[in-house]
This record gives sequence, structure tokens and C-alpha cells, in this order.
Amino acid sequence: MTLITDSAELAALCTRLSTASFITVDTEFMREKTYWPQLCLVQLAGPDEAVAVDPLAEGMDLAPLFDLLANPAVLKVFHAARQDIEIFHHLSGKIPTPLFDTQVAAMVCGFGDAVGYETLAAQLARARIDKSLRFTDWMQRPLTDRQLHYALSDVTHLRVAYEKLRRRLDRNGRLSWLDEEMAQLTDPVTYDGDPEDSWRRLKPRSSSPRFLAILRELAAWREREAREKDLPRQRLVRDEALMEIAASAPTTVDDLARTRGMSRGTAEGRFGQAMLAAVARAQALPEEQCPTPPERVDLPRGMGPVVDLLKVLLKLKCDEHDVASKLVASSSDIDAIAADDEAPVPALHGWRRQVFGEDALRLKHGRIGLALAPDGKRMRLVPLTDE
Repeated sequence: MTLITDSAELAALCTRLSTASFITVDTEFMREKTYWPQLCLVQLAGPDEAVAVDPLAEGMDLAPLFDLLANPAVLKVFHAARQDIEIFHHLSGKIPTPLFDTQVAAMVCGFGDAVGYETLAAQLARARIDKSLRFTDWMQRPLTDRQLHYALSDVTHLRVAYEKLRRRLDRNGRLSWLDEEMAQLTDPVTYDGDPEDSWRRLKPRSSSPRFLAILRELAAWREREAREKDLPRQRLVRDEALMEIAASAPTTVDDLARTRGMSRGTAEGRFGQAMLAAVARAQALPEEQCPTPPERVDLPRGMGPVVDLLKVLLKLKCDEHDVASKLVASSSDIDAIAADDEAPVPALHGWRRQVFGEDALRLKHGRIGLALAPDGKRMRLVPLTDE
């Protein structure tokens, strides 16, 4: 096992890997005490070698690694890539491209929804992954041989998984099905969240525009503060406290100090002043500038059974095409289709429409039906009208 702790060795490795058609990549990181993930280890594998890179080694220059990840001639293979990409984007300002995510590819190839790496390695590479080190402290040095063996297994078996998935996609003509997902993963907007939108990840208990305006200001303040201080959001102010403040709209330190979970010291300090200022800004907004809750699909009366039928159809079609249902349509997509033939959902466009969307509209309008096959063990589609 090789652990690179020297910048010159890393540069030489990246030069060698720059001639490969693809490399597999994984990271180990810690995030419990910070806003930004702390990169602790990078694992790389080419056709003939697998290496771990120690980014915490004294004087380590990761520039050759960032250049390799941005090299358009080398395909970068990850499994469940989003968090890894977030790390590299934050550190280098670049996103690894071109990209292949084996978790998404596995969904296209019928391995189920969000298949884990252990499952994929077992089924495609006949490998067993030691799960006992999943929550090890990767900040500690020196790393043990057992830790390195575990970490490198995340890229060595990934080579086999990628090659087998790629062959399947080439055979069934589904490589283009990954394009939309890869485009989202490589879009900087995915990782450059606007603090003004951070309130949307919460679960507001009110749809009042004024409440939402206060919540938006508070959440944006917390997001900026968390990024600047590199602290977890919840360590600054918990979600429940933000919503409590938005609901009570305090105007004084005494009012703020009465908020559940808010200490008197915090209310009197800099954070308290910042939160009171956020509330005041939101209160001063004209009504038309207050946010509105996300639109909900209100199903017409009696459409519940239609939704249930569409869900059965989705399962049937995804089994037939051997693709994960989660990749084709979500529950909200199905609700939208039930309410509107022109719903702006992915399931009514591209390959998803071919797999599911077209038949979903036909079923909705009574042109086809669902019935048990004669053997009584499976469902099938039956025509109900002459089309």
C-alpha cells in the first residue's frame, strides 16, 4: 500500500495518471465540527496502481491533483459523488469533469434506488468491504495499514464496477440516460448555494409570508456566519430556534431571550443583535417582497386512485426496463402528472417519457389499463381503446 505524503511524489503520480482513460476517486473527510468538509485522505486508482494521498501532510501541494481532476481527457469515476465534488470545488474552485457516478449508473442498470458501494462491490467485483472502519477518525495520524487498506478498497473495486457498468450501458444504449444527472453534478450552482435560499431546506410550520420573510433573513444570516466561521449551522443556532424566533418576531433582547433554546448571554451578544436586525429587516419589507411557500400540487377531488394507479404503473415499467423507479419519477412527479398532462417534471421528457411518461398519460386517460396476467403472478398493460 502506498501513501503519498510528498508534493513531488503527488506530481509524479498525477503525471502518470494523466495518460489513463479513466481514474477512480474517493475521499475520506470529517465534518462534525466544521461547516466545510475537512479533507483527510484522497484515494486514486488508475489501471495499474492505487494510491492514497495525505492532504494533511506538512507542505503538501494539491495543485497537481486539482489539475488532474480538471483534465478533460481523463474520465473521473466516483460512487455517490456529490460530497466528494463539493470538497474539490470548495478547495480548488473547479469541478472534476468529465464525470461518471457509479451509483447513478447502477440505478440505470437495475440495481435499485441509491445502491451502496458495498452492495455494488459485492455484486460486480465479488469483494467484501470491511464496514467497521466507516466511522473511523481520519484526522488522526499516523494512519494504520488497516485504515489504508479500507480506504483503497473504495477505489480498487470501483475500477471493476465501473468497467462492468460501462459495458452494460454500452450494450443497452443507456449511456445517454446519465447525461442529465451528470450535468447536475458538474454544475457549480449545485454547490454554490445562495444564503438567501437556505431557508428552503428547513420545514416551516407556517405559510405566512411575513413568517417566511423573517425565517429567510435569519437563515441567510446563519448561513453566512457558518461559512465565515467554518462552523456547523446547528452549532450556531438550531433550526427549531430559528423557526421559534421567526414565529415570535422579537424586537428586544428580552423578547429574544425568552425564545426556547436561546440563552440570555447569546441574546445579549453579537449573535443576538444580528438576529434582531434580521427580524427588523424582514418586518420592514413590503408584503409583495415576502416569500411565498413552495407551490403544492392540489389534486382535484377523486384523483387519489389515479395517483395509486400511476404508482403501480411506475413499478411495472421500471421492473420491465430494469431501472430504479427513483430515477424515473418521484411521488411529487406522479402527483403533478395526475393533475396536469403538461406538468413540468422530468418524467414527461426524454428517456423517462419513453419508459414511463407516455404510458402514464395513456393510463390516466383510459386508453390502457392494468390487469393481472393469466398466471396471476404479474401485472400487464391492456389496451382499452383503439389508438
